[in-house]
This record gives sequence, C-alpha cells and structure tokens, in this order.
Amino acid sequence: MQFNHDVTSAEAGRTVKSVMEHELNMSNTMIKRVKLYGTLEVNGEHVTVKYILNEGDHIYASYDDDTGELKKVPGIGILYEDEFFAVLSKPSGMVTHPTHGHLDDSLLTLINASANPLHPVMRLDRETSGLIVVAKNGHVHKLFGEQKIRKRYLAAVYGIYTPSDGTIEKPIRRREGSVMIRDVCNESAPGAHSCLTYYRTKAIDENLGISLIEFELATGRCHQIRVHSTSMGHPLIGDGLYGPLSDDNPSDKFPIASVLDKKCPRVALHAAYLDFVHPVTGEKMSFSSELPSDIAGLSPKFLDHLNGEIS
Repeated sequence: MQFNHDVTSAEAGRTVKSVMEHELNMSNTMIKRVKLYGTLEVNGEHVTVKYILNEGDHIYASYDDDTGELKKVPGIGILYEDEFFAVLSKPSGMVTHPTHGHLDDSLLTLINASANPLHPVMRLDRETSGLIVVAKNGHVHKLFGEQKIRKRYLAAVYGIYTPSDGTIEKPIRRREGSVMIRDVCNESAPGAHSCLTYYRTKAIDENLGISLIEFELATGRCHQIRVHSTSMGHPLIGDGLYGPLSDDNPSDKFPIASVLDKKCPRVALHAAYLDFVHPVTGEKMSFSSELPSDIAGLSPKFLDHLNGEIS
C-alpha cells in the first residue's frame, strides 16, 4: 500500500498522524504498521508520526502487506482484481468465512495465497450465490465501509407480486427462542430493526405461479430479502428456513413446492449486481453475474430473461 498526500493550508500545523487518520482514512492498525515496518516521509525525509506539517508538504507513506494475487480456484470466478481488492463470484454451497467444520473449504481460505488475512466487504450466506467484494487489507476494508455499495439480487419466488414493482418497509427482529429465524414485527417491538427493500419483477411464469424478482437492499439485515418476501406472501423457492416446505414457516398455499424445491434444492437467491466507487482511485465500477443454471432452469421464462437485458 502506498499513500501520497499534499498538505493544504487547512491541514498545516497538524501532526502527520492526524492527517493519516482523518485525511487518508488510515486505521490505527495501519498507522502502526507503517511506523514499525513501512516508510513514512515528508518531502523525502524520514519523519515520525508526531511531525508537525506545513502547507505544501508532501507526505509519502507505504507498507508492503504482501497479499499478492489471489489463488484461482475452480468454481470461484474472479471478475476483477487489483492490489486493493477483488470482486468474486461465489458458488452456492460455499461459506464465506472459515468456521467450525469449514476451516479448509471456505471462500476466504481457498483464495488466499498469503499469510495475511482477507477482509470480505459483504457477507453471503452459504446457499446464496453471486458477487462478493474482498478487500486485501484492513485499510481498504475500512474505506469500503465508509461508502454506500448498491447491491441487487435476483430471486425466484412463489406467486406473483402485485404491484409488480414496489417497496417493502417492515421492521425485522429475531424470533423468540431461535438463533437463526427472523420475523417482521412492529417497530416498537423489542429487538426490532428497521428494514427497507425495493423489488422489481423481472419475469413471470403464470403457468407455474412463480416469478423472478430483483431485490435491492437499502438496509442489510440478516435474511432481509427472505423474510420480507415471505411476509408479502412470496417465499423464495428452495428456502429451507422460510419456504412452504420448511419446518419453521410451513405453508400449504404452494403445492408445486414439492416439485420446484427439489429442482432447486437451495434458496433461490443470487447476488447479481454491484455498483460502487473504487475506494482508492474514485472510479465508478459496476459488476453483474449471470443467473446460475439451478435458478434459471426453474422456468423457460427465467431463461428468456437471461437472453434479454441485464440491467
């Protein structure tokens, strides 16, 4: 990592540490690494973080985190990679973080080619496929946390939304007595968290009574799309927690579930689109990931969407 900064008149009189922290958005951990293992110069001369700056001074700070390129692993697509972060396409069935039982086969473990930790900018559940951003160091992770990333998902749901496009604004809280299950609730309920989801119908199969829906998250609560869509009467196909064949939220409204849940035996949710600003260069970036075959194969109408626009 390298940092270059020219001191403005408003920054004159402050310490290097203050500018590193507030203008360069460097965490205390990164500042310590520069101090101990990197290079810190003002106008080409070595200084300490306590050095008092003058207008026009040039700060140069660097630290070699030795992350390097990520490993190329079959099934994990690398859509973009530079020295700061990578945009990956995670397959369904793979956990993001190493956990008990998945110490060697998590996404982060498989792609990491160095001893330095990687930092996922967002989290995808094991069954959810699609786009995920992984920062190569804590500083870039911190920068991503200071901006809004536009995240849109495609999901196959039971039923047909009316209206076809709209907003779901319902608080969510953890179900009493459950670690995993969430429910919509009154905003005054204990443990309630405000939640806002936008939805747009992309394709409808009237014969099967199912739809392909694009969801955009304005908030990022656990299971938000699954809970919100279920609360609207449209559980996701293959959802073992909230679907009509689940033990916790059973429903007899969708008899075709016995067929479709076998056809797509995982929650039919795919992180399809990402839009954000490069945290270092300021470049606007957009990424899309094609709907996987297990979801697209649920209906010819969904395949038609694949062959149409990706917006």
